[in-house]
Amino acid sequence: MMAQNAEERDPLDVRHMASLKHWGARPEHAGDGAMPREVAIECGWGRLIFGQTFDDPARLAAALDAEEKGRRDVALYIREPHVVLSHAPQSLFIDPSLTYRLPLRRFDGPHEALSGIVIRPLASEAEEAAINRIYLSRRMVPADAGFYWSQRDSETVVILVAEDIADGQIVGVVTGVDHRAAFGDPDNGASLWALAVDPQARRPGIGGALVIRLASHFKARGRSFMDLSVMHDNAEAIALYGKLGFEQVPVYCLKRKNPINEKLFIGPAQDEDLNIYARIIVDEARRRGIGVEVLDGAGGFFRLTYGGRSITCREALSELTSAVAMSRCDDKTVTRRVLAKAGLTVPEQIVAGDPAENTAFLERHGRIVVKPARGEQGRGVFVDISTEEGLADALKEVCALSDCPVLEQFVDGEDLRVVVIDHRVVAAAIRRPARIEGDGRHSVRDLIEKQSRRRAAATDGESAIPLDEETERCVRLAGYTLEDVPPANEAIVVRKAANLHTGGTIHDVTEQLHPALADAAVRAARALDMPVVGLDFMVTNHREPDYVIIEANERPGLANHEPQPTVERFVDLLFPQSRTQPRQDKGSAA
Repeated sequence: MMAQNAEERDPLDVRHMASLKHWGARPEHAGDGAMPREVAIECGWGRLIFGQTFDDPARLAAALDAEEKGRRDVALYIREPHVVLSHAPQSLFIDPSLTYRLPLRRFDGPHEALSGIVIRPLASEAEEAAINRIYLSRRMVPADAGFYWSQRDSETVVILVAEDIADGQIVGVVTGVDHRAAFGDPDNGASLWALAVDPQARRPGIGGALVIRLASHFKARGRSFMDLSVMHDNAEAIALYGKLGFEQVPVYCLKRKNPINEKLFIGPAQDEDLNIYARIIVDEARRRGIGVEVLDGAGGFFRLTYGGRSITCREALSELTSAVAMSRCDDKTVTRRVLAKAGLTVPEQIVAGDPAENTAFLERHGRIVVKPARGEQGRGVFVDISTEEGLADALKEVCALSDCPVLEQFVDGEDLRVVVIDHRVVAAAIRRPARIEGDGRHSVRDLIEKQSRRRAAATDGESAIPLDEETERCVRLAGYTLEDVPPANEAIVVRKAANLHTGGTIHDVTEQLHPALADAAVRAARALDMPVVGLDFMVTNHREPDYVIIEANERPGLANHEPQPTVERFVDLLFPQSRTQPRQDKGSAA
């Protein structure tokens, strides 16, 4: 470890050596001052294997082959990757990633702090859950319980998180590895791994701030450079690293073939037209050896075949849902009648018609919702209408989409989505409407467009904030126009409906769901005779029993419910014999 004066030390540099895993370390090196050999560092998601510490390519191949189930080991700095690959060609592959290096001697750090965000080490063991939630939301590998907290005094592995000051939520995480501390690296290097930002985060620049903070930390330690590995086609990330001063270097990476990185070694996908909701089901089916035939990628139609049984699906809608059951969900007026008859709480509702009756309904409730009787993804839904003028404008927009507009009692509270599969609650999540946060520099329009781009990137293009009449109405209700520049840290709700497709965010609350809500969801699924359904509740609090069910979705999106196993339970329903683990659903059983 290079010596440092006290005044030069980074505030985070208060660690000692972590537990170092020397795969097959040779005892003759112990205590003789030589660089350790065959070094692998546990990072939570897997091991970082330093190829330059291996003399024998066969032993390096064997080290990668020793990867534990569910982990993602990475071997970097390999002098002759093709030779290592030749020792295990069936199980190893060259990762199609690029390595970028930031020379730290000329790195001068951030020019200004990111407003509203603090970058810091882990403060408590409880924050591990937030880190793993972020990794799961990005389809990355989470760490075992206790790992990150165990590294808080490590000199080798550095864990930094980004905290949103406004609500104390962890919204980003990055892992750093100090090569000098790990094995006395003669090149005096360090590396960055597992950078992830919460897809629900409202503020821009969190990923860049984490990179800068980690680089500043390693520079304060006296390191010469910080490397990172990035997929060759991740243009957005590569552009960010370029702006920060990273340069590409000829360093190659080897990995072991496993279900986590399958897409990297099987070649280009044949179902690129499938959206994320269909693709995650197809991926899970293939992992189980279930045959997949994409019938219409753009429409989300595919056929799954296993053991002589074939089922055609459109995303989470399958042939197991009858046409009658689907029609009950498709028409919101029918949904309400069926649920009311089953003794479940639903809002008052009328079909819009005579203007006097429409006005009387508005006056009776004060605040209402205007929406089409048939529709999905939040299209044509106007929430919290409180004036006759607003009612007339909303009806005009809805009538352009539907010949059967509906007026519904507005129910204030949290928007809760409960996913029920095979009459069991699998996931529950609070959905929050799209919102932006002022920075004192950009207009509302610019902030919406920036936030919309981030939401689209985080959801594979499925979530974006439309710049339409409803968005303009919500902005006006907040006291702004699209061209106004709101002050820094001013939060503005730009949509009233908490729909993912219109920029909303989703936050898992399955573990905290009140049993009465879980029971109501299961009863609703049975009343509608739906094997798979997403139920939209309005609740005062998801930990309390009061509720109103406002809609049922026959084709619920199963993505974005991490860490709940929505896709696994859906495939279990279709092919029970393919189930790999006992069912352990959260929430209520039937």
